[in-house]
Amino acid sequence: MAQQHLDPPTDSAAGTGPRAAPAPLDEGGAPIGDALAGYLRAQATEFLRSLRQHRETGAAASGAGESGAAARSLRRSARRISGSLHTFRPLLDADWSEGVRPELAWLSGTLAREHACAARLERLLGALNRLSGTAALPVQAGRAPAPKGNLTVGAAKAGALLDRQLTLARTRAHSAALQALGSSRFHAVADSVALLASEVPLAPSADSADLRPLAAAAQDRLTDAVTALPLVAAGHPYNAEALVHGLSADTAPQPQDAPWHQVRLLLRLHRYASEVLHHGECPVDVRLLGAGQALNRHRDAAEAASAAASAARTPRIAPATAYALGVLHADQRHEVEAARFAFQQTWQKEAVRTP
Repeated sequence: MAQQHLDPPTDSAAGTGPRAAPAPLDEGGAPIGDALAGYLRAQATEFLRSLRQHRETGAAASGAGESGAAARSLRRSARRISGSLHTFRPLLDADWSEGVRPELAWLSGTLAREHACAARLERLLGALNRLSGTAALPVQAGRAPAPKGNLTVGAAKAGALLDRQLTLARTRAHSAALQALGSSRFHAVADSVALLASEVPLAPSADSADLRPLAAAAQDRLTDAVTALPLVAAGHPYNAEALVHGLSADTAPQPQDAPWHQVRLLLRLHRYASEVLHHGECPVDVRLLGAGQALNRHRDAAEAASAAASAARTPRIAPATAYALGVLHADQRHEVEAARFAFQQTWQKEAVRTP
């Protein structure tokens, strides 16, 4: 069982997480398979450490904050392992890699839902307060002017409705996470990661393989996905591209958001591949940092808009409440548009400076 593997190797410096050893190089100076193995071992060790911390703090009444931090750390290491298995899959045992990678993605997604619900509620209530405030608020860059007046009438009820729905969703997500961490499915994942912490199942060809072409392929996939985005439209503030569908009866996610979410995923995979090549620590790239922040903002706003639209479809709500939720939905779709504009500005500005 996974409980047998909760004691990861300790570091000499107290309070620091594991770091991959300096990447082994071939005779030409290229990072080879052992560099990937070192990175995966370091992430597996962090996974086990976070799991042990989560179990130790989760039982304590005063350990909610520490338990949440441990869950986030557990999720981060699971994402990095899963992403690296995807990018460098030709260098790994195929059956093992294809078996554990989707399970790590399942775990990461399950653990992320509770935090996402809490952040979404905080974002929406903050937007409601801003939109319905009586004091004159300055119009911020990349944000639509805030409507006032009769919005205030339904804002309180809209906030209460969102609070009920998202608090219930958060409670269910918390229960689902606890159930997942106690399941046999999770124990199998933890056992696989515990094995990874001591022995990485590399393919025979990985010993002398150059990691750079696979990392470059991840970067190429990111570049191609960005090229497919409507960056020309995104380069104009308030182009209404993100508002075109409005409050439709369709409960499915906005299809136009999907390519942007895909770029966010590919940007993360590119960053993880860079970490593998640079001993576990990715060099700071201002362009990628700004792009990642814009895409995170895009994801948060899109999901918040979806939550507002879902609340607006609640049967038998008062017209003033529905109106407030409609304004809130439009505000968050404006945020989606502003995030696209910020991404376009960050990406294109750097592209101009770089030959």
